[in-house]
Amino acid sequence: MLWRVPRRNAWSPWAELDRAQEEMSRLFRGVERRGRHSGGGFPAVNIWVKEDDAILTAELPGVDPDEVEITVKNDTVTIRGERPAELGEGETYLRRERRDGAFERSFSLPFKVDPDTVSAQHRNGVLQIMLPRAEVDRPKRIAIKAA
Repeated sequence: MLWRVPRRNAWSPWAELDRAQEEMSRLFRGVERRGRHSGGGFPAVNIWVKEDDAILTAELPGVDPDEVEITVKNDTVTIRGERPAELGEGETYLRRERRDGAFERSFSLPFKVDPDTVSAQHRNGVLQIMLPRAEVDRPKRIAIKAA
């Protein structure tokens, strides 16, 4: 029986996939270093919806609540702010997992929000935003008249 030895210079789709993965990893490492975190991740957010309002919670440890900006327009809520760097002069990181720098995240809700009645509180590093449904967007119950 004859064994066929693969040629070293033969084209391999797996080698091409490995090369593409290495290029994508290199590209995204560069983005992470520049501090672009608006696409997700920080701050970590939970949103739940009830019939007449929504509640958004965001983890913001180390962020001064006075430095956080919350805006609401129609059905979209946006959180902006900045977490200051913790590194002092002459210090270097041994391990770095917590992000610092500017952040911005926007979320669409399934209904319009009344911006005049939105409230927010910050406790133990967690921001909680109450987002009441706009009156014009609430379902109306129609009474049926008997003839």
